[in-house]
Amino acid sequence: MNLQIQSNIRNFSIIAHIDHGKSTIADCLLKHCGSVASRDVKSQMMDTMDIEQERGITIKAQSARLLYKRGREEFILNLIDTPGHVDFSYEVSRSLKSCEGVLLVVDASQGIQAQTIANVYIALENKLEIIPVINKIDLPNANPQKVMEEIEEVLAIDCSNAVLVSAKSGQGIDELLEKIIEFIPPPKIDDNAPLKALVYDSWFDSYLGALGLIRIMEGQIKKGDIVKTMSLDKSYQVLGLEYPHPISKQQSEILKSGEIGILNLGLKSVTEMAVGDTITTSENPTKEPIEGFVPAKPFVFAGIYPIETDKFEYLRDALNKLKLNDSALHFEPESSLALGFGFRVGFLGLLHMEVVKERLEREFGLDLIASAPTVIYEVGLTDGSSIKVHNPSELPSEQKIAFIKEPYVRASIITPSEFLGNVITLLSKRRGIQENMEYLSQTRVMLTYRLPSNEIIMDFYDKLKSSTKGYASFDYEHIESQIGNLVKLDIKVAGEVVDALSVIVDRSKSYEVGRNLVSSMKEIIPRQLFEVAIQASIGSKVIARETVKSMGKNVTAKCYGGDITRKRKLLEKQKEGKKRLKAIGRVEIPQEAFLAILKID
Repeated sequence: MNLQIQSNIRNFSIIAHIDHGKSTIADCLLKHCGSVASRDVKSQMMDTMDIEQERGITIKAQSARLLYKRGREEFILNLIDTPGHVDFSYEVSRSLKSCEGVLLVVDASQGIQAQTIANVYIALENKLEIIPVINKIDLPNANPQKVMEEIEEVLAIDCSNAVLVSAKSGQGIDELLEKIIEFIPPPKIDDNAPLKALVYDSWFDSYLGALGLIRIMEGQIKKGDIVKTMSLDKSYQVLGLEYPHPISKQQSEILKSGEIGILNLGLKSVTEMAVGDTITTSENPTKEPIEGFVPAKPFVFAGIYPIETDKFEYLRDALNKLKLNDSALHFEPESSLALGFGFRVGFLGLLHMEVVKERLEREFGLDLIASAPTVIYEVGLTDGSSIKVHNPSELPSEQKIAFIKEPYVRASIITPSEFLGNVITLLSKRRGIQENMEYLSQTRVMLTYRLPSNEIIMDFYDKLKSSTKGYASFDYEHIESQIGNLVKLDIKVAGEVVDALSVIVDRSKSYEVGRNLVSSMKEIIPRQLFEVAIQASIGSKVIARETVKSMGKNVTAKCYGGDITRKRKLLEKQKEGKKRLKAIGRVEIPQEAFLAILKID
């Protein structure tokens, strides 16, 4: 293999915890390299979605090709901006696979956070050069020296080449550019080898179809070439190549090894341009694909229903359009007695669920309600077979179940030591098993726990933030499933099971959850002309009950005189009418009842 060094190219990524200034540093690099005209400058230029701009988070990976002049030399800096949230950790791993180095951005006032550690491990696995960048040094409570000591102690990363910056004011950005050129190695290239290109992001364009962001590992790709995706083994013609840029993309006839670019094959869906896939030529294919490819797999499922039942087809169209741009989205129709027709939708995690629901409501004008999120359970049956269950209503009767396996996560939590007791109490309540506890400094502790996935998908993050006054950070990775002592908890309203309110819970917590849930629903369900019983049950056994009292109506008000028997007759007639109503009557359950299940402590 004839490997050479492409000395003027630097491929690097930025990794950081949410709100440590990753997008602001990316903006600074764009401005300092003159890649954006002053009239086009705005904050979060690399974040293109409205939700990203509003929340200050990165959901989709973005790239930009920057030209930086140092004296007579001109360097090509390929900046790959990665998502920061754990839901998108696979996209982060593919983006880092495309680089030779990373900027590790840490807030000078907050120090290392859990998500920072998770992404640094991915960078270390890929043997990338890491440049520590201490941001927000102009804040009054900034302590860069302490943060650098923490990085060296916790992550064992040398901070002798660390850069102190303030992305807000631009201080230290020139030095950062010099460090990128000096410390991040240029890519090794071999233009004559068979084409091997990694797809590290993809999206759908209304005019061009599915586009892929690719890094050329070996060989080269030209406009007009016939290439194939190795996971599907399908061949396509290259219709266009571009260099990425958040504002003005530049057309190219060829991409050589070491470069990044946008590939247009005229595809109709991003599922044909899967993140992590390998692109090669049909005539002279590479022997081995790039390792690490995993098809997008949902971990959290929830029912999404239109509030107006006649909007079902609109919701189907909206989900189909979103799926064009999001290969991780999985959905199938389902119906609920309480909520009507909707879809069971699979998500990468809770943030992904939140973003998808918000986009459906905002971009397509739909009013939606989501049922409680659940994870995938593996249910072993008494006949020796096993099934996968996404929805509590799919769970067979207790007599047929031999065991239920639930997915687990390994959670890393960093908290100030003054809140350690609160965090350990919360983790114990959520059936956590401690694996490690390590003091990062005198005032900060890192806890490592094994937790069931269904214990963190409801309100765990909110409770963690509440119990630590917002100072704790949280990250997790999926590990193997384990057999649990789980039962299906049904909620009956006026004798009818409301399938959308069914949940799978640990048997030891079922009484507490059932009692809290019926108490919450008693406050929400409106009073009827008859008594309404709200019951929590496991199988046929009722474990908690509340009653919504009937409304009183004075039927004797029209009796001005006469015998008492007239009033008795009217009251008896009312009593019979209430019995008939109770026998027929379906109780209208307001939307708040379905949200109550999410707020059970």
